[in-house]
Amino acid sequence: MALAVTPTRSFTDTQLAQARLVGDPPADAVIAAVVAQQGRDGVAALMRWLASNTDFDTSGQPTLVQQFFTDYAHLPAWANPDQMRRGMAFYQQHAGVIGLVLGTFSLPYTYLGANGVQLLWLTDRIRTDTARRLQETGEWVFAVNDPKNWGTSSKGILYTLKIRLIHAASRWFGLHTGRWNMEWGMPVCQEDMLGTIGSFGYIVLRGLRKMGVTMTSREEDDYMHHINVVGYLNGVDEELLPHNLREAYHLDKLIVRRQFRPSEAGIGLTRSLLDTIGKQAGSENARNLAAAQMRFFLGNDHADALGIPDVPVESRLMSVVSRLPIFPKLIPTIV
Repeated sequence: MALAVTPTRSFTDTQLAQARLVGDPPADAVIAAVVAQQGRDGVAALMRWLASNTDFDTSGQPTLVQQFFTDYAHLPAWANPDQMRRGMAFYQQHAGVIGLVLGTFSLPYTYLGANGVQLLWLTDRIRTDTARRLQETGEWVFAVNDPKNWGTSSKGILYTLKIRLIHAASRWFGLHTGRWNMEWGMPVCQEDMLGTIGSFGYIVLRGLRKMGVTMTSREEDDYMHHINVVGYLNGVDEELLPHNLREAYHLDKLIVRRQFRPSEAGIGLTRSLLDTIGKQAGSENARNLAAAQMRFFLGNDHADALGIPDVPVESRLMSVVSRLPIFPKLIPTIV
């Protein structure tokens, strides 16, 4: 019997170059309307509500914000609830190790995108309040991977739509700082959003493989499918979302070739991340272990591009140390 061949689409520089110039038109229109009606203070007030992970009542928000949630608070037609449930079960089964992968692989991996990372660098909060910013991201990641938030409760959808509008507001602020260079592309552009959702999906699976976690093809597909649904809700163009791991592999390679290079922003954000891990753990050894774990996942070339300290003794121990119960608990507390 002939083996089935998984259809694989090709992605091109031209596609991603176009995606680099596009934000999220529906969400951007909401922010533009708030600015037109209430000015910068209106956006700031909206951001305070968007930042809450407990208040999902839209009734007190501007009409266009309410309409946005009405229009987009639903799953795409291609979403498979059974696959989503299995994908979330996979996450729950490996939550501790996935937390480690997210903190020491996925996050610094996104810092290698020298153009996209500029917005984080211009946003002082990520540098001055790194722990809280990472905690907020972690809370959202945990929420969208909790099956309770996708049943009668629509928290998973509403929470993600809030993040989507936060990105749109950040895009507006970035464009109005007077410091944004359009040679970097649109702030929080489609290419960068695609790379970020890939860091939660494909890159996590790569990290688990490197950690020696055994996975079936169905588990990988289910997890990728769930993350794709989250990406769609977060405003990623569904035509760019990878249908399978092979497409994800080729997309990742293309984005790496186009965007990954050393930058002051990437180095500075990585340093802030390592410092935060050290402070949270109250130990310089923990900072060194985190740096070694990053090198273990990223490889020396990428680690050097981010200015990650070379700690060769710890690096050789990563396959053992990172499996101990205590170390993986350090990262999920902040990411």
